Amino acid sequence: MARHISQARPRWWGTGSWKFPLAAQVGGQWWVLRMNPFPDHDLWTLFIDGVARYDLNDAPPSWGDLAPVAPLDPWTAGSLLTPLYEFAVYGSEVGQSCDDPFCCG
Repeated sequence: MARHISQARPRWWGTGSWKFPLAAQVGGQWWVLRMNPFPDHDLWTLFIDGVARYDLNDAPPSWGDLAPVAPLDPWTAGSLLTPLYEFAVYGSEVGQSCDDPFCCG
């Protein structure tokens, strides 16, 4: 993970989505965390401005406890999440959607 990402101090907001529950604006970019079917896959995938960047099991300490400070307004949450819904299944962001019925089915 890039140093500027692992040392960032995002302020997480709730999105209202169980699959993409947290978002933060960091340095003018929107970060969104997707919850994955752990332990079969990494716990989280970090999307930055709609692009999957990193899979991780543990957030860097500077990210805090991954608890939202408040919910995002519905318009902002919708504009962030609508392009990501096609990537709801683990691996879909790289064209290799998991089809295991026990973890992703």
